[in-house]
Amino acid sequence: MTFRNALITVLLAALAGGLGVWIGGRFLNAHPASPSLHDMVHRQLSLSHAQETQVAALEQDFAARRQLLEAGMRRANTDLAHAIEANETMGPKVADAVRQVHEAMMALQTATIEHVFAMRAVLTPEQRVQFDKKVVEALTATNE
Repeated sequence: MTFRNALITVLLAALAGGLGVWIGGRFLNAHPASPSLHDMVHRQLSLSHAQETQVAALEQDFAARRQLLEAGMRRANTDLAHAIEANETMGPKVADAVRQVHEAMMALQTATIEHVFAMRAVLTPEQRVQFDKKVVEALTATNE
């Protein structure tokens, strides 16, 4: 494989990694045009005290888990960069590094979706309707 092909692979892997981080961040970071899922849950769903307590614990756990997973993505991207730097072609070491990046991205995406479902489980059926609508909006937004 040529250097050009390896570079394209790296760029695609970086783009995919960025997408994983974006999906994770999309649910927790405030957005000026549209309140985040976090904001909507706390400000618009009229959570009971028990729900607030449960959601706060879920968010705290996820924040720690997300931090670890994002660190794993950074390590995988660094390993990929070193593999590309050390190899002339798209050989087994580079392919393995790409696989590690993909696994790290998938772990973050999976953890994010698990967190969404965990929060959803705390909600009443009426609250879930609003919550689900916000999740669908976040995942289908095209004006970013």
